[in-house]
Amino acid sequence: MTTMPLEPLDVRMIPPGVRHATIFGIIERLAPGDAFSIVNDHDPAPLWRQIDARYPGAFSWTYIVQGPQSWQVEIGRTEAELGAEHDADCGGHGDGHSCTCGH
Repeated sequence: MTTMPLEPLDVRMIPPGVRHATIFGIIERLAPGDAFSIVNDHDPAPLWRQIDARYPGAFSWTYIVQGPQSWQVEIGRTEAELGAEHDADCGGHGDGHSCTCGH
């Protein structure tokens, strides 16, 4: 897995209502073998459950720092296919819906 040359995404700076949508917008654009990391003030395990439920086996999840005040996780794209359809956490991508996740 190659790590993208990006600074970790500090999700503490993103409004809570759009954090997961923002992260999904990034991970869905990762090429197989690429990764990025996020920094949070709590264990982002609920995000992992959402990712794995939506895309079983398509992403890896590696803790870099495990609290207690800061958590950093690397999220990587495996070789698995994402699939063409998914439910958007941002409100939708259909006509009449305003996308907030960058799709």
